[in-house]
Amino acid sequence: MRRILFILVIFQLSSFSLFSQEKNCPPILVTSVKDLPFADGESLSYSVIYNWGSVITEVGEAQTSLRFVGDGATSPYFHAVVKGNTYKFFDMFFKVRDHYESKFYAADVRPFYFHRNVNEGKYRMKNTFTWFPDYSLRSVTQKYDNPQKDTLLRGTRCTYDILTMFYYARNIDFSRAVPGEKQSISFVIDDEIFDIYYRYLGREVKKVPGMGTYTTIKFAAKLVAGTVFRGDKEMIIWVTDDANKIPLTFEMEIIVGKVYGRLKATKNLKYALTSRIK
Repeated sequence: MRRILFILVIFQLSSFSLFSQEKNCPPILVTSVKDLPFADGESLSYSVIYNWGSVITEVGEAQTSLRFVGDGATSPYFHAVVKGNTYKFFDMFFKVRDHYESKFYAADVRPFYFHRNVNEGKYRMKNTFTWFPDYSLRSVTQKYDNPQKDTLLRGTRCTYDILTMFYYARNIDFSRAVPGEKQSISFVIDDEIFDIYYRYLGREVKKVPGMGTYTTIKFAAKLVAGTVFRGDKEMIIWVTDDANKIPLTFEMEIIVGKVYGRLKATKNLKYALTSRIK
C-alpha cells in the first residue's frame, strides 16, 4: 500500500496532461474566466481501493478544494488544495498524510506557486516551486530533516505542476483527438521534469459505485517506472463527458497488486453532471 494516496494525485495529473514541447500544447476551450469548467468552492472527494489477490479493500481518501482570489488581486487566481490520507486502521501498516497546493492565474491557468508536504510511512518530503516569466522555475526540496536543495529548472510554457495540470487539462479541446494516438506529456515534481504520454481511447458508458452511470471519455496514461509502478504499464482513466470534465474513476497495476480509485462526492460544481444517465 506504499504511497497509495500519492497514486491518486498521479491519477489526477495523468488523466489529461500537456504536451512536453511548447509548440504542441493542446488548444483549450477558454477565452475568459467565465468559460472555465470550474469555479470558486468546487470540491471533489475520492476513495482509493487496493486489490492484492483475494483482498479488496478501501484504504484511503483524498479531497480537492478550489478557491478563487479575485477581489483586490492584481491578477485574479485560483488556490487549489489536495489533502490525502489513509484511514486510521491502515495507519498501523502505512500512514499517509499528504498536502498539495497550487496557485494559478485565472486568465490562462498558468501556475506561479506550488507546494507539497508529504508524510508517507517514514518518508517525508517538502517541495516548493516558484515560476518566473521566462517559464523557468525554482525548485526547493527538503527530504527528511536534511538541508534544503535549491534547483533552477528550465521549463517551457507547457511545464506545469501536477495539481495545476489537473485543472488546466479540464479545459483542453478533445474534439480532434484521434483514438489510440499517443501524445507526449510532461510534469514537474521535486527537482525533475518527467515526460510520459497519454492515449485517447474513445467514449464509454461507465458505472461508478455509489455515484451512478455516466457517459465518459476514456484515456490510458503511461506510468513512470519506479518503486510503485512498472514502466510497461498504463493507467486507465474515465472522466465525465460533459462541461465539468471530472475524473470519475481509474485503475492500474502496480508492482504488488492493483489500485482502483473512484469519485465519491462533489460540491459546488459549476455545471450540472449531464453525463449521468442513471
